[in-house]
Amino acid sequence: MEFWNRVLDLAHTTAHRVGARLMLDFGRVQGLEKADGSLVTESDRWADAEIRSSIAKTFPDHAILSEEAEHGFTDARWTWVIDPLDGTTNFTRGIPLWGISIGLLYDGSPVFGYVYFPPVNQTFYGYWAGDTGLDLPAGAYLNGLPIHVSQELPSSNHFFSLCARSIQIWQPGFPCKIRMLGVATYNFLAVAAGASLGGVEATPKIWDLAAVWAILHAAGGSWRSLRDEPTFPAVVGRNYGSYAMPCLIVNQSELADLVLPMMASIRK
Repeated sequence: MEFWNRVLDLAHTTAHRVGARLMLDFGRVQGLEKADGSLVTESDRWADAEIRSSIAKTFPDHAILSEEAEHGFTDARWTWVIDPLDGTTNFTRGIPLWGISIGLLYDGSPVFGYVYFPPVNQTFYGYWAGDTGLDLPAGAYLNGLPIHVSQELPSSNHFFSLCARSIQIWQPGFPCKIRMLGVATYNFLAVAAGASLGGVEATPKIWDLAAVWAILHAAGGSWRSLRDEPTFPAVVGRNYGSYAMPCLIVNQSELADLVLPMMASIRK
């Protein structure tokens, strides 16, 4: 397990070092609007370069995809996928919910994820072998303690997260109370930790999903692609900078069956 100890140590050390620096910029920087309408700041770009540099030094033969740099998926066996600052709008407005996401793919499938939210001091990580055949540690964790999705049935006192581009799915009779947190990774990790029962993202990119895929599956959650193809494995040659990956995640497949008919407006 030496390899996986190195993977976890790299993710932990890098995310916490970068997070400490980002906290100095939190609420003090201005963002520029990108072509897709999202914001980017100099803090995003600095964090992206720092994380890519740390990965390259530790695993020089691994490929890297990141929101602010490389977007094309290659045929490399191991690929790191990073979002250096998920929740940039929250970050610029002084809202204390944003994070650093680092995922590791094996032959295009996420097998490890690490997401750190500095303002709330929450660290999620997990391992998921799936169909890869890898021998790796098991489980999902929040601040070092095991987590699992909720086993409760939906009600008006349970949460379900929407993104800004999926609010049209809400309709009378929706089985849970709606929340909008503004951070794709946290929407889904709240399900992994049992705090909410589900979430949907209409236009996420691969760096929003790679790390949480491994953690959510390790925590026992259910993932449904809202495209006509599965979310993973990633496709060699595809430019993921312009490729949206709409998806629904829930604590139990029965809830997915209940809400999927409401997703027609955001399916691709």
